[in-house]
Amino acid sequence: MVRTLVLTVDRDDDLGSKAAIRGPVVGRRQVLTAALRLGIADPEESDTNAILGALNQHDNLAEISESGDEVEIAILTGDEKVGVRSDRAIAAQLEEVVAEFQPDRAILVTDGAEDESVLPILQSQVRIDHVQKIIVKQSKGIESTYYYLVKALEDPKWRAKMLVPLAVVLMIIGLGIMLPNAIGALLIGGLPFGFGFYLLAKGLGLENTLGNVVSEMRENADAAMFSSLMWAGALFAAIFAVAQAWSEYTTVLSEGTSRSIAYLSAVHQSLAWIIIVFLLTTAGMMILKLRKGSFSGRLLILSAFAMVIYSFLNQAMIIAIQVLSGQSYQFTPSTIISDGGVPLAWLAVLWLTMTIVRGLQERQSSGEKYWGI
Repeated sequence: MVRTLVLTVDRDDDLGSKAAIRGPVVGRRQVLTAALRLGIADPEESDTNAILGALNQHDNLAEISESGDEVEIAILTGDEKVGVRSDRAIAAQLEEVVAEFQPDRAILVTDGAEDESVLPILQSQVRIDHVQKIIVKQSKGIESTYYYLVKALEDPKWRAKMLVPLAVVLMIIGLGIMLPNAIGALLIGGLPFGFGFYLLAKGLGLENTLGNVVSEMRENADAAMFSSLMWAGALFAAIFAVAQAWSEYTTVLSEGTSRSIAYLSAVHQSLAWIIIVFLLTTAGMMILKLRKGSFSGRLLILSAFAMVIYSFLNQAMIIAIQVLSGQSYQFTPSTIISDGGVPLAWLAVLWLTMTIVRGLQERQSSGEKYWGI
């Protein structure tokens, strides 16, 4: 006997907010009732199509299944605040359904990528054999495209995603045209830089990290005050880094030096401020984690590693500027020891930090004493 579970996920809990139905919804009759109530409450809701698609999948499997096999259908609902809270609700409801039905396999029916993002949560408790995406057929004419754009702009979630970035871009371009040449060029030139930084943050998943930091700050108000001071200092240090680099660049360039030396000198002068930005940001994170009790010691190791990178880069830039300026560099043992003394010292500090953190973690895991790591 094979037990098959047909699942559909309403991650943003439209079923609860629009039809007043709480998940999980289990059984064909209950799921059909939920689809009708949601469709009547909001005929344009795509989750209705996903639920109907799950019912279609359930009926097809019930027709072709062998005698003794069982097919069940269920709707899992999340929360209006899509994120950790909604995913925890879905995981808890799935655990309840799996404990009751005990499926051997499952089929997921979804209406988009947002619901598919919970696939790892589902796979942790039941084997997913197939994922079916329901795509509603629509007219491809210009009028229908305009209609869907208008409907998307009426939705607060999509309106914020579409209009706010467009408004910011237009405002920056307008300011760049109105302001004097140097400042305007800086604003317009900074636009692709900012957009590139946003894409980098999206690619690395930094927005999730930022969301976790904000939630930790809400939970630990006293630690958040000191962390905010650290991050404010990091912001000012970043401004100083840009100002120092620009000042050094214009000064070196006015002396008739090549642009390559001017670029290297500008980066070299701002390098210390950049590492200060990193250390202050790390210190703010460290305070929050210490207050929450989730400090793992990795931030200490990361800070020591940042100092190793800084010391090597600093010495390399000094040598590069010296060579590009026409001065010779002698690769003698005494010169190498003299120039590499500081980087090697920070390497020793990194090794010592890693040894101490690992030692404290081992002693803490053995139950001797809680060291906060």
